[in-house]
Amino acid sequence: MVILSISRIRGQLHMGTIQLVTGTEALAVKHLSTGRFGQNDMHEAHCIQASLLPTGPMQNESFQIAFRYTPFSEVGGDFADFFRLPDGLIGIYLGDVVGKGLPAAMYGSLVMGALRGIKKTGADTAGVLSLLNETLMQRPLEGRFCSTLYTLFNPATRELTFSNAGLPLPLLVSQTTCRLLGEGGLPSGLFPVATYGQYTVPLFPGDSVLFATDGLHESRDPEGAEFCSVRMAQTWEQCRCKTAGESLDYLFDSLHAFSQSSGQDDDITAVVLTIPPQNASN
Repeated sequence: MVILSISRIRGQLHMGTIQLVTGTEALAVKHLSTGRFGQNDMHEAHCIQASLLPTGPMQNESFQIAFRYTPFSEVGGDFADFFRLPDGLIGIYLGDVVGKGLPAAMYGSLVMGALRGIKKTGADTAGVLSLLNETLMQRPLEGRFCSTLYTLFNPATRELTFSNAGLPLPLLVSQTTCRLLGEGGLPSGLFPVATYGQYTVPLFPGDSVLFATDGLHESRDPEGAEFCSVRMAQTWEQCRCKTAGESLDYLFDSLHAFSQSSGQDDDITAVVLTIPPQNASN
């Protein structure tokens, strides 16, 4: 049972998360026992998953965070969240579960519950991902694992610290460059022992960082070319000095124009962190 895996997480786990995860699991149990999965059930699963996502952007005078979540079907295996921590830092995590649909959504709920139960104050992003992997491996599920990225942003210093467990590398656009950040790592829940690098990047007014799942990077045009290899860096360069919301709108408009009639074949999730250019005098 999913709830048994969650009960082993170190630290305090939000009771709301437990209730949401078990709600998703109850739907799957009903489906397995009856052999049917009705539209009302799928709608309920969609509502449960939506409640685990951010309710809107986060911003103040020193930073902006916006996100876009587009599942392949009514529910999906991507997830994201951002939140304020007691020490003043901003936490961001993003994940992509192997597979699609309800099974992926269930495992994604498990991973989110695990992340919410891990104490995340301090600057040890690598330790958070190592503990997440350890938690998931206590009761591994065959064929299930998750690429995960965890980030801490310090609004006072504008430093971005992150660790990556198998997601595409973040993409930074600044006044002078557009480049990938850090290195990847082993996905969460796949191997018993996993360690992760930790990377710190200073950000400056006008900078924007794009975090995205591979559904964005690997979207294809009608000829089969991938967005990341043909258009992505060029598109993101055009987001220099845009707001976080404007950047997402421009990025997804460009993606839709690129893919044309090809259609979406994977969940797509993107989170943008922007330092407004008007803070240049700070």
